[in-house]
Amino acid sequence: MFDTVVVATDGSDSVERAVDVALDLADRFDADVHALSVVDAGEVDASPEQLREELRTALETHADAALATVENRANRAVTTAVREGRPGAEICEYAREIDADLIATGTRGRHGENRLLLGSVAERIVRVSPVPVLTVRQLETVDDDASASA
Repeated sequence: MFDTVVVATDGSDSVERAVDVALDLADRFDADVHALSVVDAGEVDASPEQLREELRTALETHADAALATVENRANRAVTTAVREGRPGAEICEYAREIDADLIATGTRGRHGENRLLLGSVAERIVRVSPVPVLTVRQLETVDDDASASA
């Protein structure tokens, strides 16, 4: 059913569970895994001009570390890529280019009345993706439960 799975990662805690779920799915279907991290061009462009290259380098290093985490967790070979641009658009374009069957991504957990809303990147992917999207919410920790009831 799934031959190629794209795992979109930014290395954040909120994407950890999505990586695990995507890798498990790939194992079950014996699918190829592509891990993609996108350096947000808007973030780079919004920084002071004299800091842009330094910021770009730092974000690329962070992206490489996020991809290495996916590779280390996988029971199979993982094709990795770092792109620069608008994350949602770049992830969808990458999925088109490699003829992916599924994009897996994390969501940003929210508190209060907006708790069920997707993060802006995940929402963009869901809206424009050429393939099905699996969004995986990070499970709340005991500390989050305690602070929510306080």
